[in-house]
Parts: sequence; structure tokens; C-alpha cells
Amino acid sequence: MGFSFPGVTDIGLFVTAGLLLNITPGVDLLFITSRSAAQGRKAGVVAALGIGTGCLFHVLAASLGLSVILLSSVLVFSIVKYLGAAYLLYLGITTLMSLQDPALNPVRVYSELASAKIFRQGVLVNALNPKVALFFMALLPQFVSPEASSPNLVFLFLGLLFTVNGTIVNIFFALFTSMTSRHLRQVTLLPRILKTLVGALFVTLSVRLALTP
Repeated sequence: MGFSFPGVTDIGLFVTAGLLLNITPGVDLLFITSRSAAQGRKAGVVAALGIGTGCLFHVLAASLGLSVILLSSVLVFSIVKYLGAAYLLYLGITTLMSLQDPALNPVRVYSELASAKIFRQGVLVNALNPKVALFFMALLPQFVSPEASSPNLVFLFLGLLFTVNGTIVNIFFALFTSMTSRHLRQVTLLPRILKTLVGALFVTLSVRLALTP
């Protein structure tokens, strides 16, 4: 790449690694695509922006050295991991429980979830995922020159670059999902089916996250 930043060894390789991570199916991508498929383009984009905002917490933590504490402290890692698992479990259970409402219109099953709530959920889904912090700790140091005069600023730059690129990728997935699923939402039972699947997936992911060593 022609662009460079003082203290960064290889921006092109870093961007490539970040993009590969972003297109790998995971909690963030599931959250974005499910909201987009169920509620449309706007909801998917809002979810993507929420995920990106949540990622900023990890960026700041890495630049301030807090990710080192998270990585080295079993207690802190466990607390964050279980908080993230508990939140995913909460999302999954509440999603499944909402299907029991007899007055619920299956076609409008997602319409009552406001953009602000989707955004907040996206922030928490990412911010409470310790794997993002571990990613920064594992990858970022490899692209910081030992001669960097301000390593914290380099960490901050790389983290922001990852977040911007990742948000662009996530918005693309949101738009693609909304376009490919728009005609299917005319089927009366599809929103309820989607909600059931999403709730079950969130529960499954919460258990998997909690059991991650």
C-alpha cells in the first residue's frame, strides 16, 4: 500500500489480516445479518455501527495497555468472558420467550425493536467479547516497530483502522443480507422462524463462549 504511518511495519498485511477476521462467521456477523434479514437494511446498518462502536472499547483498552491486563489475568478474563456469555444468553432467551406472546403479529415480529436498542445490543455484543481483545493483543504488536516513539499511538491507529475497515465490511454484509432476504419476508411465518433460529443461535454461542478455555 502507498499509505504509511510512523511506527507501523506493514499496513497492507495488517488490513488483509483484519479483513479475513471480519469475513469469518462469528457472533458479530451473526448479529448483523440476523437483524438485517429480519428488519431490513436500516436495522442491519445500525447493528453494524453498534458493533463498530463496541470495538472502540477494545481499541482504547489496547492503546492504554489494558488488554495486557485482560490477557494476563485469569480472573479479569473470566469475568469479561462470562459477562459476554450471560448477555448472549439473555438475548437468546428473551428472543425465544417473545414468541409466546399470542398477540404478536408474526409479520411484524421484529418491527418493535427500535434502532437505538439494536445499536446498544451491537455495542454490548462486541464490547463484552474478550476474543476481540485477544485478537488485538495477538496481532497488533506484530505491526508495531520496535523503534516507534509512541507505541500507544500506533496501537490506537491500528485499532481504529481495523474498526473502520471492519465496519465497512459489516455494512456490506447488512446490505447484502437485506437485499437477498427482502422477498422472503413476505412469507408470513418467516419472521417467526428467523426469530426462533436467532434465539437458538444466541443461546448456543453463549454456551460456546462460556466454555472457551
